[in-house]
Amino acid sequence: MNDVTRRCFRGLAPAVGLAAVLMATAVPGHASPVLALVAGPALANPYQRGPDPTDASITAETGPFKTASVVVPSNTDPGFAGGTIYYPTDTSQGTFAPIVVTPGFVSPQWAISWYGPRLASQGFVVMTIDTLGLFDVVDQRGKEMLAALDYLTNRSAVKDRIDPTRPGLMGHSMGGGGVIRAAAERPGIKAVVPLAPWDPNSSYAWNVKADTLVVGGESDMIAPVAANAEPIYKDLRSAPEKAYLELSGADHVFAFNLPNTTIAKYAIAWMKRFLDDDVRYDRFLCPAPAPGGAIKQYQDTCPNG
Repeated sequence: MNDVTRRCFRGLAPAVGLAAVLMATAVPGHASPVLALVAGPALANPYQRGPDPTDASITAETGPFKTASVVVPSNTDPGFAGGTIYYPTDTSQGTFAPIVVTPGFVSPQWAISWYGPRLASQGFVVMTIDTLGLFDVVDQRGKEMLAALDYLTNRSAVKDRIDPTRPGLMGHSMGGGGVIRAAAERPGIKAVVPLAPWDPNSSYAWNVKADTLVVGGESDMIAPVAANAEPIYKDLRSAPEKAYLELSGADHVFAFNLPNTTIAKYAIAWMKRFLDDDVRYDRFLCPAPAPGGAIKQYQDTCPNG
C-alpha cells in the first residue's frame, strides 16, 4: 500500500470497520436489519462533531458550540500550576478530544488564553495551563503539559465529556518546544501544534509519532525559524503527517499571544482532521495553502494525498 492510499484509509477506517460488522448481520437475500437502522449518520465518522465547516465558520471568533469554563486552582496537581478548562456545553454529540495549551518562557497562562474558548467552540475540551515556574525550560514544560493532560482526562470536573484516546497538545515558544518533547515521550498523543517553538535541539522530533503542524514567524528574532521551527519540521521523521506554516512578518510574541485568524484557521483544521479524523477539513489543508497575504510559506505532506 503506497503512502497516498494509506492516508486515505486512515480517514475511512472508522466507517469501513463499522460497515463490515453491520454487513455480517445480513441474511443472504435480505437486507441487514441492523444496517437499515443505522444507515447514514451512524456510518459516518463516529468522532465527527459539528456542522459542515466553511471558510467563515473556521475563521470565526466563536465556533458552532456554546462553551463554559472551569478554573483549576494552582494547588490541584503537583505536576503543573493550575489552569482553565474550556468545554462545549452540548452533551448530545458524544465526547470530545482533549487539548492542553502551554505558554512560553516567563509567560503566564493569560498569554495563550485566547486559544481556549476559540478551540472549545469548535468542538474540543481545551485546558490552558500555568507552569510551575515562569523560568521552567523546555523539558520541564513538556512534563507539565503531560501532567495537565492526565489530570484533564482522568480527574477533572469534565472528564466525562472527554475521549482520552484522542489527545492533542499545543504550546508557544518553549511551550512549543515542550510539545515536541512531550509527544516524543508519549506516542499516544495524536496531534500537536507547536507555535513559534523554541528548542535548538530538534532531535526530539525524530521520535514524534503525532500528526504535527509547526507554525513559525518570519520575523521571529527570539526563536528564529531557521534555527527552531524549520529544523523541527524537517526532523519529524516518524510523524504520519506534518506541515509547516510560516506567517508573513510575524514576530515571536504578539502574533501568537493575541488572537490570530490564520493560526486559528489552520490549528482548528489540523486538530479536526487528525484528532477527530474528520475528512471534511481536508480541503483547508490540501492542496497546500498558497503563499500570499498572511502566509509566507507552507510545506506539507498533504493529508489526503
